[in-house]
Amino acid sequence: MSTAQTGSTKSGEAWRNWAGNVVSRPVREVTPASVEELTEAVRRAAEDGLKVKAVGTGHSFTAAAATDGVLIRPQLLTGIRGIDRENGTVTVEAGTPLKRLNMALAREGLSLTNMGDIMEQTVSGATSTGTHGTGRDSASISAQIKGLELVTASGELLTCSEKENPEVFAAARLGIGALGIVTALTFAVEPLFLLTAREEPMAFDRVLADFDELHAENEHFEFYWFPHTGNCNTKRNNRSAGPEAPVSRVSGFVEDELLSNGLFQVVNSIGRAVPATIPAIAKISSKALSARTYTDIPYKVFTSPRRVRFVEMEYAVPRAALVDTLRELKSMVDRSNLRISFPVEVRTAPADDITLSTASGRDSAYIAVHMYKGTPYQRYFTAAEQIFTAHEGRPHWGKVHTRDAEYFASVYPRFGEFTALRDRLDPDRRFGNAYLRRVLGD
Repeated sequence: MSTAQTGSTKSGEAWRNWAGNVVSRPVREVTPASVEELTEAVRRAAEDGLKVKAVGTGHSFTAAAATDGVLIRPQLLTGIRGIDRENGTVTVEAGTPLKRLNMALAREGLSLTNMGDIMEQTVSGATSTGTHGTGRDSASISAQIKGLELVTASGELLTCSEKENPEVFAAARLGIGALGIVTALTFAVEPLFLLTAREEPMAFDRVLADFDELHAENEHFEFYWFPHTGNCNTKRNNRSAGPEAPVSRVSGFVEDELLSNGLFQVVNSIGRAVPATIPAIAKISSKALSARTYTDIPYKVFTSPRRVRFVEMEYAVPRAALVDTLRELKSMVDRSNLRISFPVEVRTAPADDITLSTASGRDSAYIAVHMYKGTPYQRYFTAAEQIFTAHEGRPHWGKVHTRDAEYFASVYPRFGEFTALRDRLDPDRRFGNAYLRRVLGD
């Protein structure tokens, strides 16, 4: 539960995101310990003519949280406010890390239905940018929100749900920080359950040929394709009656730490220094992980440690366009002299009703391309982006892309609904920055 603390204000220092590709220099940083302190920080910023942005752990690759004004750090706004077992919800402070939420829910015998593959982000940062996992029927973390609190530019605290301020609720579940600062979120939860994960290598051509069947037969299906090879690693997660059969400590260390992080760090460093070695390394890497099956509680199956730093671009395309899009991406890589050491990640999500969700109104498939930190990524990402946008792709709001408001207006039928709400809630752009100006317009 939350505990009473005193917030702090200090002169701003240079802020960098997790990947190190975004740097900003705020005038001051405020770490509020209560909603009242946060509201006062917004009011004071307005009096001083400064912009305001909140930042979680900085896992976004875009400058969505960058500011030269007041930077709000929510790490004291943490903890579970309350659990409503009758209605199946939990209300949590906005600065709570997903890891802490998941662990606390498990102790209470509860779980989120679906989640992404890392747990380091704050709940508000993850939902504000559209963090998602993979699911046939269950959607992103934002789609599991049942209510939220939002401090607006005027200092008003709005409570939003399907019944209260429904137009704000429809947009602010994934608001990119443009509508205000989220102070609390209410998520749908369910009794803790078990998932059986089945991980195994599979040929690229087979995955694509069988994709519709693999998607239909599994609650959660995802795969990684290793560029310069015809190899993939697949993962199928499905609910299980048990018994629990977690990954052993030795297997977890070898597969998740030594191979997926330790050795992967080494081979990426070699590839960065000597790019010509990457295709050969890719062939070895794609066969390094063996098939395995295990059963555990959801967050231990959905999430994985990610210690190797990278830069990422991810687009959501219509699910029906996935196979064609991937074939074009592979063909582009095969024809080029690009050297890519990171696998391409593919996941899915059902359509949802959030205004600017990447799955808004359409069943979607996500294709994520990565490059090791410190490696030039622009040529690869530019070529990939041309393929994604040809299929009306929607970029993840927290990952590298070059799209602007004109493009978004063409791929989001409700884009004007969001910008009109922004005009009403933040007419002076108190929560604006250069990134929002590009993606949402003035």
